[in-house]
Amino acid sequence: MKRLRTQLALLWLASIAIGAGWPAAGARAAEILVQPGQDAAQALALAAPGDTVVLAAGIYQGDLVLDRPGVTLQGEPGAVLQGSGTGNVIRVAAPDITVRGLTIRGSGMTLIDKDSGIFAGRDAHRLRIEANRFDDDLISIYLDGPHDAMVRGNAIHGLRTLRRSERGPAISLWNTPGSQIIGNEIVSGRDGVFSVSSSRNTVRGNSFRDLRFAVHFMYTNDSEVGGNTSVGNDVGYVMMYSDRLNLHDNVSDRDRDHGLLLNYANESRIENNAVRGAEKCVFIYNANKNRLAGNWFEGCQIGIHFTAGSERNEITGNAFVANRSQVMYVGTRLLDWSSRGRGNYYSDNPAFDLNGDGIADTPYRPNDLMDQVIWRAPAAKLLLNSPAVQVVRWAQAQFPAIHPGGVIDSAPLMAAPHPQAATRLTP
Repeated sequence: MKRLRTQLALLWLASIAIGAGWPAAGARAAEILVQPGQDAAQALALAAPGDTVVLAAGIYQGDLVLDRPGVTLQGEPGAVLQGSGTGNVIRVAAPDITVRGLTIRGSGMTLIDKDSGIFAGRDAHRLRIEANRFDDDLISIYLDGPHDAMVRGNAIHGLRTLRRSERGPAISLWNTPGSQIIGNEIVSGRDGVFSVSSSRNTVRGNSFRDLRFAVHFMYTNDSEVGGNTSVGNDVGYVMMYSDRLNLHDNVSDRDRDHGLLLNYANESRIENNAVRGAEKCVFIYNANKNRLAGNWFEGCQIGIHFTAGSERNEITGNAFVANRSQVMYVGTRLLDWSSRGRGNYYSDNPAFDLNGDGIADTPYRPNDLMDQVIWRAPAAKLLLNSPAVQVVRWAQAQFPAIHPGGVIDSAPLMAAPHPQAATRLTP
């Protein structure tokens, strides 16, 4: 009896497929073409593993569930999935699924329910989301637990309505090890990529505009952020409570507050990045055992703000160019920012190099006693041009022993290293 019921069900599905003009799903991979007016959900119900459901140009009802392993949902140019305004436009609940070439819009608007253009649950391993456009979804893509997902080459235009704090991130990652976010264009919304409690993620070659944070990591370890471009956001790259990161070849151009922010980020490599025009090029707060090397910090109010007990960091081979204050270190410990006889370049360093070895003949001290006074009592700026302040600074130049604790670069560079990322700064 059970076998008879199964045979009848298969005959019923086949009759629907024939009536709709679709090929019946068989053992071999098939392409199921859906025309406007036909039901995309019904086509997905007919698809077998390995099949491709192709939506022709037109508008289709969203709120789809992809729960057949190995199925591809693909749009021809002009294919639009329109959500109902509640829940998810697409929910993925099976492994090895691909979503490609669609315009996806109309998600719900409830953050606590994770309403998304595409929501991928913990069974959606090896999901591929490629070459889609997302318009005005609360959260464009939410990876909620699958591993080894690929999000590549999408154009994401997030919400412009609501206050920024009420919008969702463009791409949200939660416990999705091994996932890759590559070559996407992300505009508007809250954060570009927001990763929490994950590991071994790659965020590479993306562009970010009109956001709070371009990339925001929380408790995300052993991951790479490389070759991205952040322009005009509140903050570029925010790494918090995360260890063993590799941040390299990124650009932060005219981000408002910070280009790079490291807060409780440890044992990481921050190399060959370029930051220009922020309030602070880089802010390091209680971050330890990191290597900052070969970076370009230009035209910020503060080149680097270094505070809160950050220890055992290696800072070498960086270029501090035309920042109003090259270094701000509020502390009493003596820190030498040179490593193995090589320090950093400072555009305001008037030193000479008589032996021509590329290293200045005298150490560089970015801050003096008056800097410390002004940071602690900003009203003291009124006295900067007074004779008393000039006497204090003259005395420090004559008697270095009365310098306060702080940063000293014992081997400052005479020429600025110029990482490849700096060539991507716009004129």
